[in-house]
Amino acid sequence: MSADLTLGQKKAVQAIVAYVRREGLMAGHHLPEWGLAKLIGTSRSPIRVALEHLTQLGVVRYDKHKGYSLVANATDIPIETLDEVAVADDAVYLRLADAYFGGEVAGSMKEADLIRLLNVTRPELRRALQRAETEGWTEKETGYGWEFTASVNSLEGYEDLYALRIAIEPAGILSPKFRPDLAELDELRKEQLSIVSGLHRTLTPIERFESNANFHATIAKWSGNKLAIQILRRLDKMRRVVEYQQSRRQLPRVELAQEHLAILDAIEGGDFISAASLLRNHLDNSRRKKAVPSAFRTEQKANESTAEPTETVG
Repeated sequence: MSADLTLGQKKAVQAIVAYVRREGLMAGHHLPEWGLAKLIGTSRSPIRVALEHLTQLGVVRYDKHKGYSLVANATDIPIETLDEVAVADDAVYLRLADAYFGGEVAGSMKEADLIRLLNVTRPELRRALQRAETEGWTEKETGYGWEFTASVNSLEGYEDLYALRIAIEPAGILSPKFRPDLAELDELRKEQLSIVSGLHRTLTPIERFESNANFHATIAKWSGNKLAIQILRRLDKMRRVVEYQQSRRQLPRVELAQEHLAILDAIEGGDFISAASLLRNHLDNSRRKKAVPSAFRTEQKANESTAEPTETVG
């Protein structure tokens, strides 16, 4: 994706493409700026820039009388274009995350050392570090130092994160204030059904994370518990970097989407006790599949270093 776009504009590009694919929109579908801005939750300015960029990529066309519309069906967007949209995440940020998970970046480190390690400019590094700071895995020190926290890049830290989610999310459904929005529930169901029917095969890592995060955040919002919502948003930021690493692993996307659908069915039917139980089981199932040593390279290295050498039989 063009380096000239700001992070907000890149995210708008991603959000538009994700919406088009989630809804299975057809060629010629009108894409009004104001409607996309409302849907995505941003101003029209980044939407306009994003649509212009998608026009350059051949996904969208512009007519001065009709505005923007899709060039091809959502299912026909070339994989090369999807790959380009997927790298909207700053490449320097992803390299920093790789180094963090690989144990190359740990504890207190100076910007000069990180610049040499990642072979980047100081402004590029600063943008990546500021994002990492908002996600909770590094903190600015006095001067040019940064402290990297050993939290979600370890198996224990990831287990702790899931333990918090298991304690908070099902309880939200059992809250007396829990009020599901049926229009939002229908949108969630539509998205999960599209994953079950095969969309998961072409989802980018970012789309997979955003889809999953949106499902859980929407149900949490229905609880009306502002403190719980705030905590879960923080946890989402922290787990984002882990989930991008997890995207390299083959996970049972269809099975997880089917679990989501069962939760939605129970909520729609007013059986909140069953819905809370299903959500707890779903989170525990996800934890068992994701919180494994092989997903954390530092854990894997530790296991390999302590393993006894095998005897060669020949």
